[in-house]
Amino acid sequence: MTAAEIRQHFLDFFQSKGHTIVPSAPIVVKDDPTLMFINSGMAPFKDYFLGNKQAPYKRVADTQKCLRVSGKHNDLEEVGVDTYHHTMFEMLGNWSFGDYFKKDAIAWSWELLTSVFKLEKDRLYVTVFEGDAGDGLSFDQEAYDEWKKWIAEDRILKGNKKDNFWEMGDTGPCGPCSEIHVDCRSDEERKAIDGASLVNADHPQVIEIWNNVFMEFSRLKDGSLEKLPAQHVDTGMGFERLVRVLQGKQSNYDTDIFTGTIAAIEKITGKKYDASDSKEAIAFRVLSDHIRAISFTTADGQLPSNTGAGYVIRRILRRAVRYYYSALDYKQPLLFQLVPVLAAQFENVFPELKQQEDFVTKVIKEEEDSFLRTLEKGLKKIDDVIRQSNGQTINGKEAFELLDTYGFPIDLTRLIAFENNLSVDEAAFEAEMKQQKDRSRIATTIDAGDWTIVNDIDRNVFVGYDDLNIQTKVARYRKVKAKNKEQFQLVLETTPFYAESGGQVGDRGVLIFGEEVIEVVDTKKDNDLIIHFTEKLPADIAAEVTAKVDWEKRINTMYNHTATHLLHAALKEVLGVHVNQKGSLVSEDILRFDISHFAKVTDEELRQINYIVNEKIRANIPVVIKELPKEEALAMGAMALFGEKYGDMVRVVTIDPEFSVELCGGTHVGSTGMIGSFMITSESAVAAGVRRIEALTGGAATRFLVEKFQESKALVELLKTKDPVKTIEKLIEDKAALEKKIEAYEAKEIAALAKSLAANAETIDGISFVGAKVEAGNADALKKAALDQKVYLDKFVAVLVAEIGGKAAVAIAMDESTANEKGLDAGKMIKQHIAPLIKGGGGGQKLLANAGGQDVSQLEQVIEVVKGLL
Repeated sequence: MTAAEIRQHFLDFFQSKGHTIVPSAPIVVKDDPTLMFINSGMAPFKDYFLGNKQAPYKRVADTQKCLRVSGKHNDLEEVGVDTYHHTMFEMLGNWSFGDYFKKDAIAWSWELLTSVFKLEKDRLYVTVFEGDAGDGLSFDQEAYDEWKKWIAEDRILKGNKKDNFWEMGDTGPCGPCSEIHVDCRSDEERKAIDGASLVNADHPQVIEIWNNVFMEFSRLKDGSLEKLPAQHVDTGMGFERLVRVLQGKQSNYDTDIFTGTIAAIEKITGKKYDASDSKEAIAFRVLSDHIRAISFTTADGQLPSNTGAGYVIRRILRRAVRYYYSALDYKQPLLFQLVPVLAAQFENVFPELKQQEDFVTKVIKEEEDSFLRTLEKGLKKIDDVIRQSNGQTINGKEAFELLDTYGFPIDLTRLIAFENNLSVDEAAFEAEMKQQKDRSRIATTIDAGDWTIVNDIDRNVFVGYDDLNIQTKVARYRKVKAKNKEQFQLVLETTPFYAESGGQVGDRGVLIFGEEVIEVVDTKKDNDLIIHFTEKLPADIAAEVTAKVDWEKRINTMYNHTATHLLHAALKEVLGVHVNQKGSLVSEDILRFDISHFAKVTDEELRQINYIVNEKIRANIPVVIKELPKEEALAMGAMALFGEKYGDMVRVVTIDPEFSVELCGGTHVGSTGMIGSFMITSESAVAAGVRRIEALTGGAATRFLVEKFQESKALVELLKTKDPVKTIEKLIEDKAALEKKIEAYEAKEIAALAKSLAANAETIDGISFVGAKVEAGNADALKKAALDQKVYLDKFVAVLVAEIGGKAAVAIAMDESTANEKGLDAGKMIKQHIAPLIKGGGGGQKLLANAGGQDVSQLEQVIEVVKGLL
């Protein structure tokens, strides 16, 4: 069976058992503060398990895109080194939300594996939870008894809490689980060693293939367990492992999930994959794995960047580039060439990549181009590090800088060090890594207490489309601590506060408990719960509360959100239908809109876009909002955003059916005329293939235009001209001409200074020494005067110092013969001797280096120090 057939058999099987087949959720997470990416099959269904939302179906099955780059067995640096771990992977799963439980889940698992997929029964083992005294949990007799119906008892193994009790996190839904393992070894190996002894022993051929989790508890903050109101089933089967087993392969990369990509890499590089442990073979595996993670996250809206989830993607991409650059000796962008292969392969299961193939390809290529330039700089940097080492060890701090700044993994630094008969200070490197991780953890960790239930409700209801001032009650609350700041999160039975989502900021306002007023500083979503952030709790939390949204902030936000829809449509009209939203911010102050477009938006195009939006505002078009079934909305042409997760019922915002129809859950004005006016204030690049437009509306747009008019008027008066643009252009031309004359004059001055200094050089052991305090306009002039000694002197060391702008400046230069003969290095002299002396910093190359510092009183001493070293 092909991989595609195996996936379809799984879905068809569970559809025949009454399950609804649902599409994969986007791999990028938008409304869960605990996750950047979907990392398990159950993650999209957390709300149903937490009781925050009613599941639309009792039984569900799917294949979910997942991404893991950290945690047990998921260190990014190990992917590709072995043959079975991945960054991006598919998780096949079937789910029961308060419907069937252990009996059916176990029976169907066995039926699918042995009757449909025809796995040999004597190769299978299952595990059940042995119990845990600490949690007061007994042996899972029920699961054991169900398994006895299908498999010999000597193949039912007891597992401990680590392996057979699944938990979503430190708190939340959890329960015992039952794993299914398959022994893929040869018959001879199986006869020699019983497979039961190798289950959960990290044997590469005796592997877990499916996990059935029986959710029946919730872990509280204090570590105790409480029963869930309903029992659920959550199963996960790694698709790549399943295909490997069914296709009889020893490696995931030998299956047809990866062979097409590997063949494409062979064709591009002219090298052959041999499935070994060689560096070339590892590079093939790394590339075929990483391109999946990069492509699907980009298609789902996460672009490479320097922070958060974007940095994870950039890190994965750069690791792939390093491998093809060094191991495959391919020095130009490669990854982007694999996107069409992947898009065609997954067109029928994850169509979003095929739909955005051009965009994803261009983003990846630009990112590769950028890193290849950085990589070349990094190789030069490591040459400097090696030259400045003590001849034995590369400093751990510099090894970390190579990783953090230039993307060099420690193993590459180790390799280069080894080739130069050096080692790396591993302890210092690990210390730097730990500091970075600690900083990151402190910045992102949210310490949340258990919820205190005040009024038990099924879900909290949002009524803020129509009402901004209502009577309600607190349903639950908890204390949270993040970045050493303590706040409280309140959930109301009914709320008018809009929670941050879809680019629109969360509402602010007040909660009034009798005479006590509590400020709501923000509103966010935690999965499907609407959370109100406050700095304190009311005295009587159970009292009826008046929830009141700040009307002025909300209406200004609504102006900007509706204007964003007008802008999106105008951009498509002017720039082309390829334009798609890639991010947005809608607040009371500004609207910011990121789009897929690979060229700067010209001034003329911006003028046209401005005109179209303002024309639609003046037309005072009604903003019509309806709730429709998703398929009906899409059939009528409603624009859906890639990477967004939509329910079966969607909210459709229409501003003239011929102009703008979008799926949107945000808040909007009743008609476009309410916006008043619209003005684009800036256009810029924010990432590969992504442009950002910022704009103002309403009173803010009017104030902006008045300010610009006043500025223009002031320029006319200041320049005493009716055409300030032409006058300023003339001033710029004159300035450039004067700067050229000054540069020529300074060059003559520097040449004269260099000649004068050389004429007064002191001879030390056959070497000319030039040391002087001089007048210099800038550090570059000082460096040039020092370096120009080579014009007049054969063997020399020059150190020039100056006070520039009240600060110390130093330049050291020498010829190569002197440097080699005396064992001198200008860069090391600056770092080790000069920079500390003048309380500053600096560096450079072996023959030319400079420094700057605060202490000008030490400049004469600098000359003496360099003279002493000579």
